[in-house]
Amino acid sequence: MKTNRLTYTLFLAFLFSIFSNHVFAQPEVMAWGNLTGIRIQGQLMEFETSLCTVEKNWKNIQATGKEKQRPKYLRDGIKQTVNTKIGGISFSQIVEDRTENSAKVTIQTTSEVDSALTGVFFRVNIPQEIFQEGIIKFGNNKPKKLQSFDNINPSKPFQTAASKIVITSDLQELTILMDSKTKIFVKNGTDTELFIALMGTKVKKGQNSKNTFIFQVTGNIDNSPAELVLDATNPGRQFLGLGGNFRLQNAKTDPQVIQYCLDNIRVAYGRVEMPWMFWHAEENTNPLEAAKNGDIHPRVHAAMVMAQRLAKKGMPVIVSDWSAPDWTIIGEQADAYRFRNKGIFGYPLNSEKADKIYQSIGDYLVLLKQKYGVEAVAFSFNESDLGINVRHTGDEHATFIKGLGAHLASRGLATKLLLGDNSDATTFDFILPALNDPETHKYISAISFHSWRGCTNEILKQWAGASKKLNVPLIVGEGSTDAAAWNYPDIFSEESFALYEINLYTRLLAICQPLTILQWQLTADYSVLIGNGVFGTEGKLRPTQRFWNLKQLASTPENAFVLPLSCNKQGINCAAAGNIATGQYVIHMVNNGAECETTISGIPSEITEFQVYVTDKKRNMEKTQRISVSDGKAKLSLHPAGFTSLMSIK
Repeated sequence: MKTNRLTYTLFLAFLFSIFSNHVFAQPEVMAWGNLTGIRIQGQLMEFETSLCTVEKNWKNIQATGKEKQRPKYLRDGIKQTVNTKIGGISFSQIVEDRTENSAKVTIQTTSEVDSALTGVFFRVNIPQEIFQEGIIKFGNNKPKKLQSFDNINPSKPFQTAASKIVITSDLQELTILMDSKTKIFVKNGTDTELFIALMGTKVKKGQNSKNTFIFQVTGNIDNSPAELVLDATNPGRQFLGLGGNFRLQNAKTDPQVIQYCLDNIRVAYGRVEMPWMFWHAEENTNPLEAAKNGDIHPRVHAAMVMAQRLAKKGMPVIVSDWSAPDWTIIGEQADAYRFRNKGIFGYPLNSEKADKIYQSIGDYLVLLKQKYGVEAVAFSFNESDLGINVRHTGDEHATFIKGLGAHLASRGLATKLLLGDNSDATTFDFILPALNDPETHKYISAISFHSWRGCTNEILKQWAGASKKLNVPLIVGEGSTDAAAWNYPDIFSEESFALYEINLYTRLLAICQPLTILQWQLTADYSVLIGNGVFGTEGKLRPTQRFWNLKQLASTPENAFVLPLSCNKQGINCAAAGNIATGQYVIHMVNNGAECETTISGIPSEITEFQVYVTDKKRNMEKTQRISVSDGKAKLSLHPAGFTSLMSIK
């Protein structure tokens, strides 16, 4: 009997080890502290939380959000911790995975100053799209329709108290359990907002509180089939492949990451730094002659060797500058940082020294070509719309393109300029003066923007339209989703971060049809690898889910054209590309929901079979199956919350 009981116990333990990854819910936590929902079977049961302070009778609400604070994020097993601060209030929030469909949230709130506030709150946004016809119940009170809060005075929200809140609609149910009866305020904007009190109105220095919440979600799992339609008869623009930024910043950890990425990913394009401050520090010197005589700064030499290394692999190389010598700018170097709290970044170039500036940059590019054998395809100032760290207006940007472009041409260089190289997609108007000035066009090699913010479909279409207007390629000069993530590098290993990033790249490929997407970076900065000291992590150097996503995307056939591909199901982002001459095709799909049967039609007749690759939390570009094509159609079951690619087999 004892033997049977032991065997049974071991059997249960074995089952638990197999299914443990399925048992735990997956709360999706942003690095700044906001929960966006809980995943069940790959489907995100959506809601959003934030921490906030409220002042002046609800007229001033400061809440946690992307790039609004300087949070610290840490993952420890099933616990995710975010430490952050709003004004004089600091927060420590722990989100813990729980079984099946729930998450535990513990919030420690501490005041560092005396404050007169309307309150400190844990805010829960109830998305209207999901709960439009929903009802809400506070404790044992009678249920209320969410629509009943539509006409509430914004400065006088509905007030109640409860230890339990249940919000129900036909699609989803959300239950919030608190450790004690707590004040709750309800406001209505785009979504219904619940403000659950953490601290009251008069907060003293040193005052603290601790609150615990249990979030439970249930809902309809959407396993409805998806239909994709490919149009291989109308190829769009060429996609050379995934590229990378190689700005050298970490002497100890950069080399190993760069080597690993170049050895294991097909990198098609590169962008390197011109360390202008070190190239031409003193105005009345000749850096080109000095370098020819062996007097070259180590930072300059390293950047040029990096460009040479990429060129040896056959990559086109962009040279970009992040800095400027003192003699070239108006103001002081400190101005690049001193006024950032006022929204002023960087420093303008001294237009009275324009010819010397053109000569200095031209000398650098000449040396790169003559001594290192690299003729850059383009030059840019990094994010000059914002000023990281050279700042231009749109008109100054157009003038610079014409001035430097003419100078480089006069010296026999094929190097032209990037139009834009903007800090994000939202600052599109920055490129308009040059876009509308025909005199700039002959000096523009490509249009470039960085994908950190604002990549709505509408804005992306504007960038695509600009490249078509000039008939030059579009380049995503820096690819990723969170420019502040270097502050909390643990987030780079999260499934949610990897999924958001590959979602964006798939949309960029489909909507913008870029020549390349340059990952920021394929070095130790924002690294797609961990271990061996990268971000302070231990163990051997090893790839993250982000690495495998990039490798899978980079496996798009060489010299392929983007092909129109549509999908009838919201939550699936897709893109396709094909090298018609060689008969190689790929279909990329990011499924943000549950598993679903998927049919793809419009496949060229010469394709009879696809190899399926999947990257998700458990699979690393895993070959899962081969699927056959019949009458231009292929069918497969699309894995949940993952990146799936179909690559044609000859």
